[in-house]
Amino acid sequence: MKLTLKNITKMKRLFIFIFIIVAIIVLDQWSKVYVMNNFYVGESYPVIKGLFNFTYVRNTGAAFGFGGQYPDWIRYTIFRALPVIACGWLFVLLLKSYKDKVLISCAYTLIFAGAVGNLIDRFRLDYVVDMFHFYYKSSHFSVFNVADSAISVAAGLLIIDFFVERKKEKLANASQL
Repeated sequence: MKLTLKNITKMKRLFIFIFIIVAIIVLDQWSKVYVMNNFYVGESYPVIKGLFNFTYVRNTGAAFGFGGQYPDWIRYTIFRALPVIACGWLFVLLLKSYKDKVLISCAYTLIFAGAVGNLIDRFRLDYVVDMFHFYYKSSHFSVFNVADSAISVAAGLLIIDFFVERKKEKLANASQL
């Protein structure tokens, strides 16, 4: 690779994405260790009364506890093996996209970091530690963590990217007429 200003900028972008991955994983793991060391399972501490608590939950399933009661061999396949393969694929996608597709690269970065953060828990603990508990009166949102937040933000970025790319395609098609 020839060292040009454009290539240096692209390399910096990749290092920024890698820094973001590391930062999210470190923050995710630190928050989980903090909760495990300072709360007992099920304990809840009100942060904003009537809206937000820190609540220590052990999630053996996927999002919203899906699959937590499946037999171990199914849980290991769905929640360990497949995510490892998906992480490899995501990293390849990031390496292919970081040079010219910033928005989608950000999404891949956040999904990868979130997936790795939760995989660390699955391999280390056999469950994922969740702690952010939002609710209003009797309506409760599922408890989640930093890794889940990164994945959720990435989903929003993917939706935005879809519409941006769709608009670009329409403009390109219109200019060809």
